[in-house]
Amino acid sequence: MEKTKNTPRVPPAQLLVAGQVWHVAGLHLRVTRVGPMLVDYKLAKPDAVRVPNKMGAKSTITQYLKKNKAVLIAG
Repeated sequence: MEKTKNTPRVPPAQLLVAGQVWHVAGLHLRVTRVGPMLVDYKLAKPDAVRVPNKMGAKSTITQYLKKNKAVLIAG
């Protein structure tokens, strides 16, 4: 039996990057900052003027985007 070398795993493509805008269920989710575990984002209607900043875990945001079939608009 031949031994094969394990190839190094390539990390999965980073889903969240600062500056991205996602279209989710009639709303826009704008990613403002991405940290090691947390993401700062804004979630509002496309024509909203004043939008509060929100913070959430990376895993929670990615699950939300996948569950609601988000479409990347910009970024």
